Amino acid sequence: MSDVLHRIDHDKYSDDYIRGILRASRVIAMVGASPNWNRPSYFAMKYLQQKDYRVIPVNPKEAGGEILGEKVYASLSDIPVKVDMVDCFRASATIPPIADEAVKIGAKVLWMQLGVRHDEAAAKAEAAGLKVVMNRCPKIEFGRLSREIGWMGVNTRVINSKKQNRI
Repeated sequence: MSDVLHRIDHDKYSDDYIRGILRASRVIAMVGASPNWNRPSYFAMKYLQQKDYRVIPVNPKEAGGEILGEKVYASLSDIPVKVDMVDCFRASATIPPIADEAVKIGAKVLWMQLGVRHDEAAAKAEAAGLKVVMNRCPKIEFGRLSREIGWMGVNTRVINSKKQNRI
């Protein structure tokens, strides 16, 4: 039975749910990606690229340019390859049209960054078959689940005796 039929609790995600999304996603469209090295989207994009994800930046103001070696697109619909996850670095109020576009392009996941939540857009995306994560960062979740973040003295709540770089 799918996770959507189980009604995901968007206040608390299971590690298996997050891990499943991170394992199944290979191409991430990052809406709100910034070319500025000191912005959270920039270092999240760089980290995810280092973990073998292809991260495609979406930012209308930067369209046609490049961020971290990837061409920037004005919208999700402009991306010429299949996108698995749409990662939103945008304000909560801007999420509904992004969610609609994520459904339209056939993405599998709508992921809203830390501080970003829109329950109505999430319900609509889930009804269309997408998995949804709100108020989380895939960079942080990858680091926590792979135990990399634990190397810095943070309790990841994941116990494993094997060193691993993948989740």
